[in-house]
Amino acid sequence: MHFNELNLSEELIRAVEELGYTEMTEIQQQSIPLLLEGRDVVGRSNTGTGKTAAFGIPAVESITESDRKSTAILILCPTRELAMQANEEIRKFAKFKEGVKSSAIYGGASMEKQIHELKRGANIVIGTPGRVMDHIRRRTLKLDSIRTVILDEADEMLNMGFREDIESILADVPDNRQTVLFSATMPKEIMAITEKYQTDPVHIKIKTAQKTVELIEQFYFEVAMGRKTDALKLLLAAYKPASAMVFCNTKVMVDQLTEELVKSGFRAAGLHGDMKQIQRTQVMNSFKNKTAEILVATDVAARGIDVSGIDAVFNYDLPQDNEYYIHRIGRTGRAGRTGTAYTLISGRKQLYDLRAIEKYTHAEIREMPLPEKSDIIAMKKESLVKDITEAQAGHNAYDILDRLASQGIDYREAAARVIEKLLKNETEALPDLESARPLKKGRNSGAKTVKIVINVGRNRRIAPNFILGALVDATGMTGRDFGKIDIFDEHTTVEVPEAESEYIIESTDSIKINGNKVEVKLYKGSDSDKFRNRRSNEKPHFDRKKKAYGNKKRAEIFSDYIPDRKKRMKKRH
Repeated sequence: MHFNELNLSEELIRAVEELGYTEMTEIQQQSIPLLLEGRDVVGRSNTGTGKTAAFGIPAVESITESDRKSTAILILCPTRELAMQANEEIRKFAKFKEGVKSSAIYGGASMEKQIHELKRGANIVIGTPGRVMDHIRRRTLKLDSIRTVILDEADEMLNMGFREDIESILADVPDNRQTVLFSATMPKEIMAITEKYQTDPVHIKIKTAQKTVELIEQFYFEVAMGRKTDALKLLLAAYKPASAMVFCNTKVMVDQLTEELVKSGFRAAGLHGDMKQIQRTQVMNSFKNKTAEILVATDVAARGIDVSGIDAVFNYDLPQDNEYYIHRIGRTGRAGRTGTAYTLISGRKQLYDLRAIEKYTHAEIREMPLPEKSDIIAMKKESLVKDITEAQAGHNAYDILDRLASQGIDYREAAARVIEKLLKNETEALPDLESARPLKKGRNSGAKTVKIVINVGRNRRIAPNFILGALVDATGMTGRDFGKIDIFDEHTTVEVPEAESEYIIESTDSIKINGNKVEVKLYKGSDSDKFRNRRSNEKPHFDRKKKAYGNKKRAEIFSDYIPDRKKRMKKRH
């Protein structure tokens, strides 16, 4: 079924067509008509099946002139990344429809900015349960005009301890609302919410897509922090794919990486959601006709692209959802052809995430060493030997050799100079890159460590699990990333990887531990100098790194290391 077969406004149809959507996915085909009718729906479907459009299109379509100054639609998501992504998609659907204003509200961002957006009259609000509750308490988000509540990835929200927040929100919105719930699984907690807060809901179950991707070889490379771009250049130069796709998680990264590849002589083009349709068309045409051999893209921008003959897929960033990994690598190995997928990882957290993907897909993802610059130069030499062996010499070539001989340059010297120039052109831009240290499990991985010091200790009733829980929660790292914890009367020291120390200090800038607001500094080794001051203008930014660690399955990440976490979370909520 196609989108133009739905009873949608011209503005919606135009926006959907501009996004390249034509035929609906199964969840969209079954959900959208029901949501347009105002029915309560329970949809069981994995991420990557088109759920955002399934609830986003009806949400935009339902906005009327009377909704200009009040919130009519409330969408709850488990993480800020999903809230941002859903908000971005909804804004695209609303591009040609006047009066639709959406706002994403989530923790870790400016409260003032979010309050300003809400006061301007956001009629579609997408947020995480905790921040939505903050706005409700501040009375900056009012629930009395809400007619539709959508719970996206409801099971994930429950796993993260948001059940009380969700029930509090649902209890306060008008009784005659429409309630929509999407979830990959249906545990008894979700069924209880369905029975209590929905009215005669229609249940939709989408079959899980095949998880094993045959005919695709999958490899990964361990890369030092901050060196993924250099690693990608080496891989592209070594394997020389005639057609490749490189996936990034953000539009900014797509732009930066494309620029770097082009500077290094690769024929690359970028594709993301902020580009106009004419730009997208130009990029896709250049990729299809091989003018550009490398397409750097986000998951959203690559949706719906069907290009045959892609030799390799590179995951520059690990996908934000396991299902996205399947969609990405599925770009290669089509129509019975073999394909190859390569993933770059930095840090132990990403290695754990990759193992989760491997388990989810039921496929082996093998480790490979990064090719060295010297290896690539050797390959280029072999390639030149083959090219020269197969080439035919013509009269013009001999004429040039004769002219060079008259100047005292014999044929060996002439050939050496030409070959040297060719090799230089092809290898000069290649980076020198040392292999990353193996990421062994446990804390004694051999990586260099330093200590951080936290200005609370026994006199504030601090325990090791309080310290570890706060560090994991603030950084998104795992408990195994942190080493020995020593608690003294007035301070605590923690062993951390040196490469991550600045990131950890930045991430813990305003955290509380057992109710105490703390300072975290680099430990210098003496009581008189245990806090190192840093000038404010020297403070680095770690937004990208913070996003790389993420927090989507934080409860799962450190449940192994803090056995009583679930009890503490239950008390907190």
